[in-house]
Amino acid sequence: MVFTTPAISALRRKFPDSQITYLVEAPAEPVVRHHPSIDEVIVVERPRGLARIQYDIALARQLRARHFDVVIDFHGGPRSGLLAWATRAPQRVGYDLPGRRWSYTTRVPWTRSLVPPRHSVLNQWALLEPLGIEAADRARDAVTMPLDPEAVQRVDERLAKAGIDRSARVIVMHVSAGNPFRRWPAAAFASAAATLAAEDPARRIVITSGPSESAAAEAVAEEARRLAGSSASRIVRTGEFDLAELGALVDRAALYIGGDSGPLHIAATTRAPIVALFGPTLPDRSMPWRDPAIGAIAVDAGALPCRPCHQRHCVPGDFRCLTAISPTMVVAAAQTLLKAEGKRQKAEGKEQKSE
Repeated sequence: MVFTTPAISALRRKFPDSQITYLVEAPAEPVVRHHPSIDEVIVVERPRGLARIQYDIALARQLRARHFDVVIDFHGGPRSGLLAWATRAPQRVGYDLPGRRWSYTTRVPWTRSLVPPRHSVLNQWALLEPLGIEAADRARDAVTMPLDPEAVQRVDERLAKAGIDRSARVIVMHVSAGNPFRRWPAAAFASAAATLAAEDPARRIVITSGPSESAAAEAVAEEARRLAGSSASRIVRTGEFDLAELGALVDRAALYIGGDSGPLHIAATTRAPIVALFGPTLPDRSMPWRDPAIGAIAVDAGALPCRPCHQRHCVPGDFRCLTAISPTMVVAAAQTLLKAEGKRQKAEGKEQKSE
């Protein structure tokens, strides 16, 4: 979802007077809720069984009645392909995938090969090329998720309740991922959190995770506090954050640390520096897509014969692409970014005083 947001802005730039509607399933709706280039968001549910068939038929009729001129299927799945076809739009753009070619009038080449790597934003952007849209530029076409004012307020209140005021240097450490192939070991997270907390009394390490891994995040925080000793109070858990709240939290942060998963790319929509941990995936495909002037460092295990992989099973069996990333490597990357950010803030402060 986040990877499609630069394309939305490009469509608005190319067709300034168009009506842009975005079809999205409910869990990811916050990503596009406040996007300035979208006129309308249609939220789609996922009922089960017979109710799903009835729902999709009704939805298909609704979409066809809208008489869209162009439909772009960023998802490429069977359901999205069927709904794209159902619109009967004169131009329907999608990937040239087996079993779904009939859904589209304009098909864009697609390969499942991981080599050579191409960034996921560019995979989405390829669907715009038939519309005459120029090549993507990181600085101009960054990923976007405008802050939700209500989410900002909720986050501010939660952090204040946890004793974290605006003077604190917040480091967000997201310790979960969508699958075990992208999950850095909990012990490594705990070690890095403890080290970063001990270095600076102004820091607060906020441990976050996905809703299903709250217990794992609690365990990481508990171990990090044990390792941190007298600095244990600087390691904080304040519950889980939804997508809008996570964006607001990272927007307040001095640094974000996390694996290659959705939250990493939510973080990329802010100006917070990022330490991105890559296991089976490659930075060339999934590094935060934004202005290169904003600090971001990829940390990985380097070249391995099994990397990248399709994340179906670990051939060596030991997840070496993740376990080879040491806490020392992550802390070093964090220190580099924090130091650079500190210098930038001081320079901005001097400029403001001179003005």
